[in-house]
Amino acid sequence: MSYKVLITPSHHEFDVENNETLLDAGLRQGYMIPYGCRSGKCGMCKGKLVAGSTRYEKVPTIGLNKIDSDQGEILLCQAYAESNLTLTVREIERKEEVEVKKTPCRIAKMQRLSHDVMEIFLKLPDNERLQFKAGQYIDFILPDGRRRSFSLANAPTHDELLELHVRKVEGGFFTTTVFETMHEKDILRIEGPFGQFYLRQETQLPIIFVAGGTGFAPVKGIIEQAITEKMQRPIHLYWGVRAKRDLYMHDLAQQWADQHPQIHYIPVLSAPLPEDNWQGKTGFVHEVVLQDIPDFTHYEVYACGPPVMITATQNSFMGKGLDKDRFFYDSFEFATAQH
Repeated sequence: MSYKVLITPSHHEFDVENNETLLDAGLRQGYMIPYGCRSGKCGMCKGKLVAGSTRYEKVPTIGLNKIDSDQGEILLCQAYAESNLTLTVREIERKEEVEVKKTPCRIAKMQRLSHDVMEIFLKLPDNERLQFKAGQYIDFILPDGRRRSFSLANAPTHDELLELHVRKVEGGFFTTTVFETMHEKDILRIEGPFGQFYLRQETQLPIIFVAGGTGFAPVKGIIEQAITEKMQRPIHLYWGVRAKRDLYMHDLAQQWADQHPQIHYIPVLSAPLPEDNWQGKTGFVHEVVLQDIPDFTHYEVYACGPPVMITATQNSFMGKGLDKDRFFYDSFEFATAQH
């Protein structure tokens, strides 16, 4: 069973299933509602019940001290709908309204995705969550004050852990540490979220993603969020790497395309190995896109990867009709041991 939830004053409307909280339902359908812990303690996700009825499955005693229940205020992260609802809720309208946090975190899990890519899952302290837009990034704050930036690879609807894809860089101080001395349960310090690489919703234009290497990470988060929101805009994902072994989540990307007709996945190898027996696209990824799509007038483009790829993509696509205001990018600058 599901119910309708009307948000005032925005007049946005979303569905909520009987077994999900109001906050989870709103986030699942793309509405940026402020929240903090998602455990009923911080009170950040409060809203006012104007019409309808809700229930708490577990009474959040600490969080209730931070709202005025007599005035109809409820904690959205703990409340379940029992009817159609009207709520007064503040929505986040600009990325600047997403709170940037400094927080310790623990490595919950590490696993190699390929010969030079490590997947890391971070766990924040109990009752803490990081609110972010799919595609944004966080900084690791090193003991000497230096920072290392990595994109979040998960969708914000699944924020129990923060997912990162870290590629080992020759001479890279931090990435060498990740591969050689870092272990699960290690404690680190992060700050975020940052960045403007997130999906714009102002148009319904088809989307082209151009990912180079681990530039796939933020794209993964955005596409997973789009799937969660049941977005029907056509998506063309071009993922460029050197050899087949570098397509470290090829099966997942292919699964998206197989299960969702609006998603098209095109892997591109720039230097395939003989043992790859590669029958797919080859060359520089932006050039392959140009071969497939001669006119970018009616597209939005999101590019993430090394600076040379970003520059080549922007210059060549704008020469084929792409509006500069519809090109969004995240350029991966790799720091060495000296920086």
